[in-house]
Amino acid sequence: MFSHVVVGASDIDAAKAFYDATLGVLGVAPGTPMGSRVMYTSPTGNFMVTTPINGEPATYANGGTIGFHAVSPEQVDAWHAAGCASGGKSCEDAPGVRDMGFIKLYLAYLRDADGNKLCAMYRMPN
Repeated sequence: MFSHVVVGASDIDAAKAFYDATLGVLGVAPGTPMGSRVMYTSPTGNFMVTTPINGEPATYANGGTIGFHAVSPEQVDAWHAAGCASGGKSCEDAPGVRDMGFIKLYLAYLRDADGNKLCAMYRMPN
């Protein structure tokens, strides 16, 4: 559905270290530096981190979440651990199962150093 997602960062080097760690757990290659941006590519879309083009401070979307696909609960847990070890902060409930009645998801949430809210999600078999 999405071609790409872009988030702002105030420290591009720290953001690259964080996203290399968290996205690496999900099988994404380290980001490619592109001046004031870092680009991550995968068969299902692109993710970029950039200093804001307008020169204003980087901010996060209130109520926004960027979700990354995971292949198992263990991968979600590893993603969460890598994020916490790389400057991220756990948020929402602890990693675990969320039963929505019609679907069960295994989720973990983090905020990166700039406050962007991220989620790793595994859709559990019915």
